Amino acid sequence: MKADHFAFQVSDLERAIDFYTNRLGLKLLFHTVDEDHHEAFAFLELEGGNLELLQILDEENQPAIFERSELKPPYCPHLAMQTDDLDSWAQRFREQNLAIVKGPLEIRGKVKWMYIHDPDHNILEFVEWM
Repeated sequence: MKADHFAFQVSDLERAIDFYTNRLGLKLLFHTVDEDHHEAFAFLELEGGNLELLQILDEENQPAIFERSELKPPYCPHLAMQTDDLDSWAQRFREQNLAIVKGPLEIRGKVKWMYIHDPDHNILEFVEWM
């Protein structure tokens, strides 16, 4: 088996697409509304399995009420993305006034990592293996 995609529920699909494409640089593959199943969704390109953003709609296919999860350790579930330069991502997030939930953290000679969140508190981990 191999990973096909990872999914996050979002409250506003357009806002989430903007975050993942403009702030993180992911490529939007497509987005659509599935009126039969009362969902709006988008797929973004991510090496190793794409990212699906899913917004639940009510019976009239309008955005349903969505409560954000509380941010608390151990920050699970989360999507971990590998990078070759964690420090440059941390700098980028600071320049964009994007809050870093925790980190950067380091186990010397092994790994560095940090956590951020999207507008709906879905956790993203950035990892640099040494």
